[in-house]
Formats: sequence, C-alpha cells, structure tokens
Amino acid sequence: MAASKCTRLGGELSRRFVASVDTVLFDCDGVLWRGDEAVPGAPELVNELKLRGKRVFYLTNNSTKTRAMYAEKLGRLGFGAEPSEVFGTAYCTAVYLRDMARLAGKVYLIGGQALSQELGAAGIPHLGQGPDPLTGGFSDWARVDRDPQVKAVVVGFDEHFNYMKLNRALQYLQDPSCLFIATNTDTRLPLEGGRAVPGTGCLVRAVETAAHRKAQVIGKPNSFIYDCVVKECGLEPSRTVMVGDRLDTDILMGSSCGIRTLLTLTGFSSLEDAKSYQKSGSDSMVPDYYVDSVADLLPALSEQDQ
Repeated sequence: MAASKCTRLGGELSRRFVASVDTVLFDCDGVLWRGDEAVPGAPELVNELKLRGKRVFYLTNNSTKTRAMYAEKLGRLGFGAEPSEVFGTAYCTAVYLRDMARLAGKVYLIGGQALSQELGAAGIPHLGQGPDPLTGGFSDWARVDRDPQVKAVVVGFDEHFNYMKLNRALQYLQDPSCLFIATNTDTRLPLEGGRAVPGTGCLVRAVETAAHRKAQVIGKPNSFIYDCVVKECGLEPSRTVMVGDRLDTDILMGSSCGIRTLLTLTGFSSLEDAKSYQKSGSDSMVPDYYVDSVADLLPALSEQDQ
C-alpha cells in the first residue's frame, strides 16, 4: 500500500495497513513497555495480532537479558511470548560468532551475565566477565597476561567496565586477526523522568579509540538481527513491518532491510525528529507511518470483525 512518508495511521488507513501485514517486528523498551510497566494497550494489541494469525517477533539491542529472560518479562507484563520469538543482541552475537565467523577459539568478553550465558549456550568459551581491578603501572599493563586462545573481543554492556578491561581489549586487538564485535552502539539508555545513563556505545567507542579499529556491530541499525529472524523463521519482506521508537536504530534498520517502518511516540524519538529528517532528505531515518502508541492499532483489528 503506497503512502507518503511519515503518515499518521488511523481509521481506514490503519485497517488496510494491518490487513497488509503478516509479520510484526517489535522493538521492546519504549514501544511495548517503559521500565517495568507495559505501555497501556500494548499487551492487548500483541496478543490480538497473534490471535489473528500474525507472527510477532521481538528485536532488541539490549544485551543485558537472554532470550529466556526477555520471554519471562514479556509474560509478566501480559504479552504471550516464547524465547524463540526474541532476537536480542546477546543471542545474535553468539549466533554470529558460531555460524558466521565460525570462531575457533575463545572470546575476551566485556559484558554481563546474559551475554555470558548466551555465549555459553552456543558453545563459545569466553573469559573476562566480572570485575577486573586495576593494579600495577604502565609497564605492567602493557605486559598483562593474554590467553593465546582468544580469537575475538566482544563488547556489550558491562557495569564493571574500567581501564584494565579497556587495556586487555587493546592487547588482544593489536593482533589484526582477532575479531572485534560490538553488540550495539546505543550511546544512552533512557530512564523514566527524562533521565539517562551511558549506553554500550560509550564502551565500544572507548575500545575502538584505544585499538584504532572499528567494531563489527550486531545490533540495529545493522541488519544482522533481521537476518537472524529471516534465517530462523522466514518472512515475506513486503508483508513485514518494523515497529520502533528510535529513528537511528529501529527505523533505519527497517529502511535498510527494505521493509515498512512504523514509529511509535511512546519512547525515544519524537515526531519533530522525524519531520526534521524528512526536511533534510534523510529518508532512511523517516518512518513510513507513525502512531502515538501501538495501542492505536487496536481499533483496526476489532473493525475486521465488522
């Protein structure tokens, strides 16, 4: 269904849009929930979509939860979800290393428990998780012990990130054959009340700066998460939509993958942001459609019975 970019969905257009979609890819935080509370009407929408035979998948850049942890949270908030429907960067990073890179060695991990668990489930040995206190001086740091079996450095969100971890990553990455993988490059994690804390992208930039190398990024806006869904579940791009709250990750990924995009205004990006990109000609950051909330699509589903 053709439409100009950044069109508000409602009424008959919303009904036709829902009828034209078989698969819905949802970002999570800011789209389906905010913090530990579901966006009002979001669980009802997702469950109704499934009742209508639509397929739903959850795509998130957050590397601090496993697929099972996300399925548990989705269930707790009223969404019916299976771990196999969740595609997060912890899981997809492990898939990339196992299936694409075919890593024959260990990972030096800057990341948390969830990333460690997903690597372990994929059979990928790794080290580095947890605190790494700084000791010694410059000469000690340059000669820090290195495991010769480490063939990749992975950077995800790590609350224990410090100078020693940055230094260890540099020592491994001075070997050009050592892979350098980042789960995502989100620079901030938005919190309630307009607050924010530094995101994984800040850690990635630090390692990139030290190593004089760019990381291979798994998360949105790169297409690998989408590719994982296609490979494991199959989908028809012309009948698929990416629903997100961030123009620079969700919408950009959907655009680059050739699927329709829907911006919801319950999270990070504003309609003004989208209009600004539209005026500047940056169409890849402009959604095809927008709604105030994903719950705005509920009437279109109920109208299908009439």
